Amino acid sequence: MTKIKSPGKGGKDKQPAMRTPRIVSPQEWQAARDQLLVKEKALTRARDALAAERRRMPWLAVDKAYMFEGPAGRVGLLDLFAGRRQLIVYRAFFEPGVHGWPDHACVGCSLVADQVGHLAHLNARDTTLAYVSRAPQADIARLKARMGWQEIPWYTITDSFDADFGVGEWHGHNAFIRDGERVFRTYFIDGRGDEAMGTVWSYLDMTALGRQEAWEDSPEGYPQDQPYKWWSWHDSYVPGAAPDPQWVEVSDADEAAFRKRDG
Repeated sequence: MTKIKSPGKGGKDKQPAMRTPRIVSPQEWQAARDQLLVKEKALTRARDALAAERRRMPWLAVDKAYMFEGPAGRVGLLDLFAGRRQLIVYRAFFEPGVHGWPDHACVGCSLVADQVGHLAHLNARDTTLAYVSRAPQADIARLKARMGWQEIPWYTITDSFDADFGVGEWHGHNAFIRDGERVFRTYFIDGRGDEAMGTVWSYLDMTALGRQEAWEDSPEGYPQDQPYKWWSWHDSYVPGAAPDPQWVEVSDADEAAFRKRDG
């Protein structure tokens, strides 16, 4: 092990020397990395298998008519889908009594909101993300403007939605799917599971339909198409449009190169 001094605040050494790993040659570094890569690939396969199990979770019918306040007035849970088939609802703590009120939401919930990627990609998979809190809409609008969260649909809880779905006292993501006007709860992630949320992949992997790509282990009849082909620039998605043929050519070539590299 190599000892490196850890500078404290103001340039003063206030911490003991950090015991770092040994310094090696490029060849030794690559060998160590290749060894870890085997475990990383196993972790990826295990994560895929877990997502496949989520797609086989039983569904729970949501029979209560939950209501929220939105920017345009009173709306129901079905409205939060915004016409799409799937919905992910994150319960963020922003209300009187929460640390930071009224200028900020909960520190942890704010960190989660800062991680949210561009929602156009999630929407392209027929999935909507929405945030809900108990703060009035005027306060939510002010918070979104201040923190740069304007693209996140954010509603006010008006009933027992939070208590009924495990987020009355702690944050969490609930996933739903609809069949016409019938709504079903399909999965729930909270605690440290929320740390991984924010990318299009983490959101889709918690849903009943998954990424909807042909390589996934999904029940028969689930929507699936070829990976990469549905991707687009976030300002260029056109519902129902065929994939860009030039992008199809590029992605096919890249996929072939990856497969050749990985054997």
